[in-house]
Amino acid sequence: MHQHAQKLLITGAGGWLGKRLTRLIALRGTRPELAAKLPRSLSVRVLILPHEDASELQALGVEITRGDLRNAADCKRFCEASENAVLLHTAGVIHPRRVREFYEVNTQGTKTVVGAAVEAKLRRAVVVSSNSPLGMNPATDHRFDESAPYHPYMNYGRSKMQMELLVREIQLAGRIETVVLRAPWFYGPGQPPRQTLFFSMIRVGKVPVVGSGDNLRSMVYIDNLCEGLLLATFVEQANGQTYWIADKRPYSMNEIIDVVEGLLEREFNVRVAHKRVRLPNLVSTGATFADHLLQGLGIYNQKIHVLSEMNKTIACTIKKAETDLGYDPQISLEEGMRRSIADCFARGMQI
Repeated sequence: MHQHAQKLLITGAGGWLGKRLTRLIALRGTRPELAAKLPRSLSVRVLILPHEDASELQALGVEITRGDLRNAADCKRFCEASENAVLLHTAGVIHPRRVREFYEVNTQGTKTVVGAAVEAKLRRAVVVSSNSPLGMNPATDHRFDESAPYHPYMNYGRSKMQMELLVREIQLAGRIETVVLRAPWFYGPGQPPRQTLFFSMIRVGKVPVVGSGDNLRSMVYIDNLCEGLLLATFVEQANGQTYWIADKRPYSMNEIIDVVEGLLEREFNVRVAHKRVRLPNLVSTGATFADHLLQGLGIYNQKIHVLSEMNKTIACTIKKAETDLGYDPQISLEEGMRRSIADCFARGMQI
């Protein structure tokens, strides 16, 4: 264990994952055995976009830098006076308006901020990737592991693949330690409106199920993912490695919807329609075609993109993270969704 990372630099702290990670670190809100690994005198510096609301972060007492990954001067300012620190790079674009933003932020932005970290003599960069560079599993019983070949799904997948390759190049140059974490679909408190909309669609019976609904999805509860990030920060042998970080097992689309329905009804007294919009596989095929067409024109449409993936299996194994990092995800689907729904209601959001 490294005990000398007295400083952590977190990008994307205005976003869902970055904010949650900052909160867990600042409040020592993670599992006791992980919290014990955090140095007592730990300082945290975060990077948020110029327009993002910083009130929650200010309340946590962390140092706030405003800037943009696409700006080299901002990245330099963010990393300065941080020798031996660890960079936790959670920032990224998932649903932009224009395709080019994937490459500007996910690929070039990573290159710029990790480059600044190298110059400032940081010790390690932990970089959040995705399942998208690997695409879809060839069969329902297939699981991606860390040796699976790249097969990126559209431009988001390509931008994250290029990011991973770039991080590997930096690693091989030997100027900074790097760890890449691949996170699938995550869920939990603090979720953005798109995830709350998913709950609403389930409640009113408008949630689309494409094909049988038996296709599997690896998901990761947000605190499980944050714990994976912390382990990648402190475990010596993570250097130079890539890890899948997810819940213990994948879930079928039917199971995900059933769990949310059951919780809304039993524990939150919300009436549920118990209906699904059953769609043939052809609908996802059509959406995939439309998505390719639009992205070819430089346009990104979130609804069409999500529909194109609805009947696909995207599942991984976390054995390597369990073995190397001691990763042990405690929260699984039902408890994670329970906390997500409770958080929505606590924030006064309509489901």
